[in-house]
Amino acid sequence: MPLFAPLTNPVRPYAWGSVTAIPALTGAAPTGGPQAELWLGAHPSAPSLLDDGHGPRPLDRLIAEAPEELLGAATVRRFGPRLPFLFKVLAAERALSLQVHPTRAQAEAGFAAEEALGVPPDAPERVYKDRDHKPELLCALGDFEALCGFRPTAATAALLDRLAVPALAGWASALRARPAAEVLPALLRQALGGGGTGGPGGPVGAAVLAEVTAALDRVAASDGPFAAACAAYARAARDYPGDPGLLAALLLNHVRLRAGQALHLGAGVPHAYLRGLGVELMANSDNVLRCGLTAKHIDVPGLLAVTVFEAVEPAVLTAAPAAGGDPAEARFPSLAAEFRLSRLRPADTGVRIDRADAPQILLCTAGEARLSAPDGSALRLARGGSAYLPPTTVPVRLDGPGAEIHRATVG
Repeated sequence: MPLFAPLTNPVRPYAWGSVTAIPALTGAAPTGGPQAELWLGAHPSAPSLLDDGHGPRPLDRLIAEAPEELLGAATVRRFGPRLPFLFKVLAAERALSLQVHPTRAQAEAGFAAEEALGVPPDAPERVYKDRDHKPELLCALGDFEALCGFRPTAATAALLDRLAVPALAGWASALRARPAAEVLPALLRQALGGGGTGGPGGPVGAAVLAEVTAALDRVAASDGPFAAACAAYARAARDYPGDPGLLAALLLNHVRLRAGQALHLGAGVPHAYLRGLGVELMANSDNVLRCGLTAKHIDVPGLLAVTVFEAVEPAVLTAAPAAGGDPAEARFPSLAAEFRLSRLRPADTGVRIDRADAPQILLCTAGEARLSAPDGSALRLARGGSAYLPPTTVPVRLDGPGAEIHRATVG
């Protein structure tokens, strides 16, 4: 295995994706259809192809053939013979589904239960595809909008007052009168048609959703404190007309990120990405419980069991150089053992890339960079280009004044 090797990465054409953003990053010709995610990694459903000098081959197969060479002994001991993270470029033109991820214990229990029931892995109602959790980190490459976590209840009540939809008057009263841990599950259950009290008085009908959408447009056209959030909710309502998940979305914080800002999504936090381009790094899992803005299966009892009903404003993260580290590398904070994301800006002096205990993937998101090794080997990384680096004690150099590289490795 060479010290570094180029990757060819698959594109996922989900309907919510942008037609132009990923082609603009990679230099590839647009297909005319949506290109939602560029996957960099070894997920078996869509692995990257790695060219080690013998032609491109799927990265997951190469890892299966030589796990310690490709991952390092330390990574294999911690996570088994698989790449523990999945790196993505995400390009949202429309809202993604509202979703929550389980803890590892919840995933293990849910996977075992569905296996015991004989639910096929590809069944639409299958929730737990594996036994793992799925923490994730999203870093914006430009202006980016998302929903993240439950908004403080007093602020949500004030938002509902501005909307002035009679069917939601009971929601505003409940949010003011009851603790978040009690009222939020009741409202989420009501919004998704799971019954319960504290909601608008029955299953949400098309007339109520239409009235909410009109109210969102009205508040979005104002210059009040909820204008930006209501504009985002109104776009989601048009993306998914008649979807009761719109009411669930009203309970969540609206977040706007600038380039270089990030969100960390832990277990139990409801969230949805709305629009924009970003890099996303996550544990290599596919466990998602959806709660709206989707045509896919929604397991309301299962969702309520894994959701953390805390009302807080989300932390917006920025990268910072590690103490004693190279100032050209800034790391994003994360508690996940499976991954770590950092941003490299080599400037005129270049950066030494040296990690003997874990694999890494480099993605050039601006400018042009060059990897080089003491043996004379080199690899050019144009904008949108990527490379896989197995663990090595041999120092590798990264140069490229004006370039920006996002680096994914094990936590």
